[in-house]
Amino acid sequence: MIEAVGLTKQYGDKTAVYNLSFQVRPGAVTGFLGPNGSGKSTTMRMILGLDNPTSGQVTIGGYPYRKLPNAPRQVGALLDAKAVHGGRHARNHLLCLAQLSGIPARRVDEVLGVVGLQDVAKKRSKGFSLGMGQRLGIAAALLGDPQVLLFDEPVNGLDPEGVLWVRNLMKSLAAEGRTVFVSSHLMSEMALTADHLIVIGRGQLLADMSVQDFIAANSAGFARVRTPDTELDLREKLTSALTEAGGHVLPEQDGALRVTGLPLPRISDIAHDSDVRLWELSPHQASLEEAYMRMTQGSVDYRSTIDQKAGLQQPLPPGAQPPMPVPGQGQPGWYAPPPPQQGGQPFAPPQAPAGAYGPGQPPAGPYGAPGAGQPNPYAPAPSQAPQAPQGAPAQPSAPAAHQPAPSAPAAEPAAAEAPAAPATPPAAPQPPAAAPAPPAPAAAGTPQPAADLTKPEDAR
Repeated sequence: MIEAVGLTKQYGDKTAVYNLSFQVRPGAVTGFLGPNGSGKSTTMRMILGLDNPTSGQVTIGGYPYRKLPNAPRQVGALLDAKAVHGGRHARNHLLCLAQLSGIPARRVDEVLGVVGLQDVAKKRSKGFSLGMGQRLGIAAALLGDPQVLLFDEPVNGLDPEGVLWVRNLMKSLAAEGRTVFVSSHLMSEMALTADHLIVIGRGQLLADMSVQDFIAANSAGFARVRTPDTELDLREKLTSALTEAGGHVLPEQDGALRVTGLPLPRISDIAHDSDVRLWELSPHQASLEEAYMRMTQGSVDYRSTIDQKAGLQQPLPPGAQPPMPVPGQGQPGWYAPPPPQQGGQPFAPPQAPAGAYGPGQPPAGPYGAPGAGQPNPYAPAPSQAPQAPQGAPAQPSAPAAHQPAPSAPAAEPAAAEAPAAPATPPAAPQPPAAAPAPPAPAAAGTPQPAADLTKPEDAR
């Protein structure tokens, strides 16, 4: 058991912890909650003898930590997952801790398996991710099989599977009769893990009670009531009846009613006596987060303000219009629309029906295809065809000359789509005497040798 009596710690003019007294009992997971700067880490350091209290004392099993015989075999802690030499392997790090405490080496392999790091046991810790570092720190805390365990933010950096594993680990350790003291800022996780809560604010104790009592003491339950949406007179009638019975009724944004001060059976009887049909009658209780925020709202040291963005907006150029507001943006439940690449192919052209290009014509490609008897819109016009420069070899006019040798049926569409070449090709300009004369291009539809069809360089 951990017991603190009148614990106080000052750093110069700063009082981190003031007159703090509490007990952490075995057999339960005790959550340690408080805003940033409230003194949680300082308190845990004083429990482990890393900081000396200005006044008061804290003991573990009736002894200060420094007076415990072989303390690592009795107390395990995780305060800083990065407190590891980055050049050491994970197994060597744990082996050093084991040898300092007289723990057999086989225990190192056991805890590596417990935390799931057996496959990376011989990797240097400097390459570990944040979650892997957390697992290594938990392994170091479990190394001596202690009866008292302290964890500061143990789920920081873990994936959902790791968070669930830590939660079950804490519960199983407490079920074995150990003392488990966990500090965390995740209220949802504390609600599922902790049995008891110790809440501090600005170094002083705010609450020391079970989770259920803490929620009940710092929040008020209410009943959610809904009448038919199309019958507004029934809602007004029920509101008047509940108010006369001593209840407090508040309308919600979706049209339901929030009723406090009356139990659910009484609300049901009042609705029945008023001849009002109900669509919903359900109890609601505040969460641990809501209860925690209500209790600690006066102990928060660091509060954010609204970003005014003053002087950061660029002036619009002359004649430019301001952007149009998006309907619904900023309202609850609004989400940005998906980008055009998602949810289908908005830029795909419509496909032509089968047979639109006549028998034997190829199907439409990604950009469509010309209709039967129409020229290819993407082929250059004869008048706009690029002219070969003086002295340069002429380029083949048939597109099939730049493609691999296809079979006879596949080569017909390419030849059909190409502009008709004249029967007698014009004479190419004569190059200088030193350069060989290039071959004249063949007419469209004339079979070409296989070498000319596969390698355009051979045509030169």
